[in-house]
Amino acid sequence: MSDMFKTLARFQYSSEAQIIKGRLEAEGIEVFLQDHLTIDTDPLVSNAIGGVKLKVLTQDVLKAKHILSSINQYSLDDDGNPIVCPECKSDKIELFSTIKDAKAFFAFIFGFVFGTLPFHTRHNYKCENCKTEFPIK
Repeated sequence: MSDMFKTLARFQYSSEAQIIKGRLEAEGIEVFLQDHLTIDTDPLVSNAIGGVKLKVLTQDVLKAKHILSSINQYSLDDDGNPIVCPECKSDKIELFSTIKDAKAFFAFIFGFVFGTLPFHTRHNYKCENCKTEFPIK
């Protein structure tokens, strides 16, 4: 058996990588995160260095890919059921934050100037299929 690591996934922030790392380690897979300390120190360099690299041993790659494919990447309600689009009834719904109105924009500027970000954010769901935006219930 080889002790070589292979990059399985890349994440913009280390918190995302830590969640997946925990899931893989719970299944007995050894995981190594590369560049997570650098990105924790300065998140703005994430794109420049290619994000946080999640690496697993080469003999565990297939098992780890199977586990990653079983994780639902779309939004779920409090009971664990997929959230459904009110327009097209698709379950490919993602949560996003947005700054669309003047109040949110000025709150963002105020927070940026005085270092209190995020001061005001608004969250909605967005359907990946029909692009319909709808509020959190």
